[in-house]
Amino acid sequence: MKPRKQSPKQAAEIVAIQALSFVASDTTRLGRFLAESGIGPETLRASAADPRFLTGVLDFVLRDEATAKEFAASAGFEPRTVSAAREALGEPDWERDVP
Repeated sequence: MKPRKQSPKQAAEIVAIQALSFVASDTTRLGRFLAESGIGPETLRASAADPRFLTGVLDFVLRDEATAKEFAASAGFEPRTVSAAREALGEPDWERDVP
């Protein structure tokens, strides 16, 4: 049986989950992320299933070039892979009140 090919969005979600693991591996970085995202450590695992949350993880990593490079190096891929993953996830679907 042939392995199933991943869509670009699925591959991007995998990169984002790796980024979340990277962020969580450093308590200082994790603390900043939790403070910025407004979620608590108890909801971190459940939030990882939300594509909008994963977009936010990549945004957090990409906000600082040194962090993005460190993450890419730790994951074993080029830094442009992080920005490509963010692009593949697209813009978040924001809910808002419409009059």
